[in-house]
Amino acid sequence: MKASEFRNLTTAEIEQKISGFKEELFNLRFQLATGQLDNPIRLRELRKEIARAKTIIRERELGIS
Repeated sequence: MKASEFRNLTTAEIEQKISGFKEELFNLRFQLATGQLDNPIRLRELRKEIARAKTIIRERELGIS
């Protein structure tokens, strides 16, 4: 999901997305620990998605457009 797509969502929707991303990241870390992870690049992608979403929320708090 691109930053422009996050900007079209409300803050509550972004927070729900972050929760979903964190849950998926948690599950992928378990798969990594047990050796069942098929796509390790997804871990990096999820971390970046969470960071993007949090950045948009912070921009809104500071009033940056």
